[in-house]
Amino acid sequence: MSARALPLLVTGLALLIAGCSGGSGTSGTASNGAAPAAGSATAETEEAKPSTKKEGDDAVGRYATFLHAIGNEDVATACEIGGDTTKKLEADLGPCEKQMQLTVEMYSPTEKAAMQGATVDRSAVDESSTRVEIPVSAVKVGADLTDTELPDAIMEQRDVKWYLVKWSM
Repeated sequence: MSARALPLLVTGLALLIAGCSGGSGTSGTASNGAAPAAGSATAETEEAKPSTKKEGDDAVGRYATFLHAIGNEDVATACEIGGDTTKKLEADLGPCEKQMQLTVEMYSPTEKAAMQGATVDRSAVDESSTRVEIPVSAVKVGADLTDTELPDAIMEQRDVKWYLVKWSM
């Protein structure tokens, strides 16, 4: 296994484990509601990161937004789309933002730039009313990414929003 794939494998495994344990009684946010202290490193880092344009509220749009967030190094948006799964990830491995930052760092600047423009071919996804499976072959990016660098995904509807519940090889 390459060193580049390790952070993705850890994050994917945690998302898979957390996604399999079910539960949908939370709002899906990955924050505890406390604002960072003024002048703290966290506040400065969050202000320096670009926000990610929302691509839509349906599963495919939310997944595209997730990919764009990875490309933009917008870990807050990536963690929000992870929903309940990221809360379980936090319980097992620490703050989602820290784990997602490891995932972001595994991509080169060229790969991140390509992910900012990623699109999803809706005709290649398997959709039901509450679950959407998105194979890596449905994702179009302007760079060569292997299956270990950009895995298959499953989105599920929880309450009224779509969340990423599986992102693994």
